[in-house]
Amino acid sequence: SVVSDTRIDEGARIEPHCVVDGAHIGARARVGPFARLRPQARLGEEARVGNFVEVKNSELGDGAKASHLSYVGDSEVGRDVNIGAGVITCNYDGKRKHRTVIGEGAFIGSGVELVAPVEVGAGAMIGAGSTITKPAPAERLTVARSRQKTLPLKKR
Repeated sequence: SVVSDTRIDEGARIEPHCVVDGAHIGARARVGPFARLRPQARLGEEARVGNFVEVKNSELGDGAKASHLSYVGDSEVGRDVNIGAGVITCNYDGKRKHRTVIGEGAFIGSGVELVAPVEVGAGAMIGAGSTITKPAPAERLTVARSRQKTLPLKKR
């Protein structure tokens, strides 16, 4: 791993093949393998950033986890949040960067796109594969995807 300009608290662990620059890794937090923490990435105590996860200018609260294949940029992630595989915070609109806020204890299903600026309330659940463009209320399930259809194939 390559680590520069980073504060690493007691008991934190960085697995092999990570790139960490300008970050703060809280006590007993785990990073990697194959993770990237860019400047202003801040991980709380016992937070987890797993394989092929990139975090930039974001805070993950105590016990929050993004275990694999995700991008978390310009975000505030509350304590004990679970970010599923393939989640993306879509923070750039072509001109400006926007923030995503995820409340404490929220569950973000796999393959979700959070289009900033957007807020997910505490204890909310976001259904897998959803594209979220509006606030998702606390303690509610929000799903934003079209229904599956099965159509006959045309012969080629």
